[in-house]
Amino acid sequence: MNIFVYPGSFDPVTNGHLDIIDRAAKLCDKLIVAVLINRTKTPAFTIEERASFIEEVLVGRDNIEVIPFSGLLVDFMKKHNATTVVKGLRAVSDFEYEFQMALLNKKLYPSIETLFMMTNVEYSYLSSSAVRELASYGGNIKDLVPDIIIDRVYGKYKNK
Repeated sequence: MNIFVYPGSFDPVTNGHLDIIDRAAKLCDKLIVAVLINRTKTPAFTIEERASFIEEVLVGRDNIEVIPFSGLLVDFMKKHNATTVVKGLRAVSDFEYEFQMALLNKKLYPSIETLFMMTNVEYSYLSSSAVRELASYGGNIKDLVPDIIIDRVYGKYKNK
C-alpha cells in the first residue's frame, strides 16, 4: 500500500490546503493529513478544532485519514508505514525551507521521499495566517476557507 503524509498546522485549513489534499489523494492508496502540534507556535485553534475542521470538509473521501501528531515527522511516517511526504509550495521562499526539511528527513529516514506540489495559482497568495488576520478584522474570508467552517473561524475572533 502506497501511503503519503501531508503534514501541517492547518490553523485553519484553507482552500489551498484542500487543493493539495485533493490532488495528492489521487496519487496514493492512502493520504494521511497529519495535523501538527508545533511547540514553537501558539495556534488560534486547538488541535481538536483543526482536525475536526478537516474531517468535516473531507467527509466521504475514503482514502484520506486525519491524524493529529507531535514529535518528529519521520517517526510518524515510520509508525504509519508511510513512504512519501507531500508539501505544497506557493513561492520560491517556501521551497528553500521545505527543501532543507526534506534533506533533513532523508538523512533521518533514508527511504522517505518528499513530493513537492505547486499550489494552484488561484491560491498562491493564501495562507492560514492571512486568513486569521482577515477574520480578526472581520474581513471577507469566503473562497479562502471551506464554507462549512467560515462561521467558526469568525467566531474565534468575535469576543476578542
